[in-house]
Amino acid sequence: MGLLWSLIVGAIIGAIAGAITNHGAAMGWISNIVAGLIGAWLGQALLGTWGPSLAGMALIPSIIGAVILVVIVSVIFGMRKDDA
Repeated sequence: MGLLWSLIVGAIIGAIAGAITNHGAAMGWISNIVAGLIGAWLGQALLGTWGPSLAGMALIPSIIGAVILVVIVSVIFGMRKDDA
């Protein structure tokens, strides 16, 4: 049950990051989950575990980390799309 809860919270974090960066429509649910989970790890590694926590993820650093991740991936894939 803990894994399912983490996937749900990861999807929500990824969806929030996509909405903040205006790239949410281009991302599917699996991408939202991946962005949320990796972003949570990145945000907590950079900013610590302050703020409210849900499913073992500090929400504010996780959202900030996911936003950073979405922006970086968007820049990389944006560059590749321009090259093609």
